[in-house]
Amino acid sequence: MSGLNSLFNRATFGTRCKTCLNLAISRIKLLHNRRELQLKNMRKEISQYLQTGQEAIARIKVEHVIREQNISSAYEILELFCEFLIARIPILEVQRNCPSELLEAVASIIFASPRCSDVPELLQVRNLFTTKYGKDFVSAAAELRPDSGVNRAVIEKLSVAAPPVDRILKVLKEIAYEHNLDWDSSSTEKEFSKKHEDLLDGSIPMLTEVAPLSNPTNISSPKIGQLEPKEHNNPASRRESPFSTPKNIAPKSSDSQRPSDAMERAKAALATAEHALAAARAAAELSKVKLFTQESPKQSD
Repeated sequence: MSGLNSLFNRATFGTRCKTCLNLAISRIKLLHNRRELQLKNMRKEISQYLQTGQEAIARIKVEHVIREQNISSAYEILELFCEFLIARIPILEVQRNCPSELLEAVASIIFASPRCSDVPELLQVRNLFTTKYGKDFVSAAAELRPDSGVNRAVIEKLSVAAPPVDRILKVLKEIAYEHNLDWDSSSTEKEFSKKHEDLLDGSIPMLTEVAPLSNPTNISSPKIGQLEPKEHNNPASRRESPFSTPKNIAPKSSDSQRPSDAMERAKAALATAEHALAAARAAAELSKVKLFTQESPKQSD
């Protein structure tokens, strides 16, 4: 095998390119026969889903069938391009740049080679074109730059975009006709005609209407006095707290509050905080005294 590789590497561009193209054609024909058998089995399976009423599964399966059909069609076009280039190998060898009449075939093979992993020989042909024409030429075809020359049908067939709805419905009808099924497509057409909101929530609308308020001007924020708990209205439950506000300070609404009143309330709150701090300090000193008196008899013993 190493001897064959060395002979292949020492061969001319035309010889290596012709060898790879012939191998690619053979593999494409083999894959075409295998894919046709696979598509036949998949279409039969979809007909069974349609017969048993499982149309949702059939709609999903048919997308894969369309994808395989597109790849098979793209391989047929690439096979024709390979045969065309084999017949023009002497022209490719003589001219330094890619001839204009061969640009579409060369660019299409370069574009399709990484997307056709089943045919690795196309990647070898791409490498040969990279060596002969340069990386810029190959990048232009791979990235679909303007005037790259890639065949439009090859681009569409190798696209990974989801198939259109009319194409899915058409293939489903073809499968039903092939297997002599009396399939009613009205439910599928109705499902395809739904909008995204209907697909998410069915017949339920996305947003529910909110009844308008009868008199929005009557809405007002509750007063401060109304937010007081009921326990404070009971005289028995009221106790003096160092953190409670003085009784002579009455709550006022924010609309009638003046700067002087706010300053008085701030001063009263500051005084209350100072009293609370003094009470806390006194309690701490008292606890220290008690602790000292309890420890002194023990030390005397």
